[in-house]
Amino acid sequence: MRDCTDPATWGPALDEAVHALGRGGLVVLPTDTVYGIAADAFDARAVASLLAAKGRGRQMPPPVLVPAVPTLDGLCTDVPDAARALVEAFWPGGLTVILRAQPSLTWDLGETRGTVAVRMPDHQAALALLARTGPLAVSSANRTGNPAALTAADAAEQLGDVVSVYLDAGAAPGGVASSIVDATDGLRLVRAGAIGLDRLREVADVTEAEAS
Repeated sequence: MRDCTDPATWGPALDEAVHALGRGGLVVLPTDTVYGIAADAFDARAVASLLAAKGRGRQMPPPVLVPAVPTLDGLCTDVPDAARALVEAFWPGGLTVILRAQPSLTWDLGETRGTVAVRMPDHQAALALLARTGPLAVSSANRTGNPAALTAADAAEQLGDVVSVYLDAGAAPGGVASSIVDATDGLRLVRAGAIGLDRLREVADVTEAEAS
């Protein structure tokens, strides 16, 4: 458990997290919504370890967190103007957008069907880490079926020693997972979360996904 509440002193904690990720390890990090468990997005074994830690299979690939808006075009192709408008309005923040992945990317996030879910978090510590590592595969730091972790201690209780480094920045300020909009065929809200449908519709024509 490493403290990262103060930018003036969190350098060694971030150093340790960067090294762990570079070795294929897992790191729990704070975000503006809930705590996340992270792996190098371009390390297939690390991503597999992330899914195993959560108790998930390849059919539930993790989203990818990015350090800046321009990274979107490095990971995604055929980004609709309406999706860009949502990104401009709500990044950094609690919006995840599903888009077509660049076909040239050498990664294996699971059974993505050629898509990737991307978000830029609104949290200083997370952005500081992402600025050093580049895109990270990140899912909520909890076992599947359990409540999302709102503190690093919550995450540690669920995930234990499979995580190499826990970055502790206190309670997650948002406490609610991000909203997810699928922008691969129109705009559909597939998970309601931190940003409500009404707010999304102020920017673009977002529909609710039909219940399955």
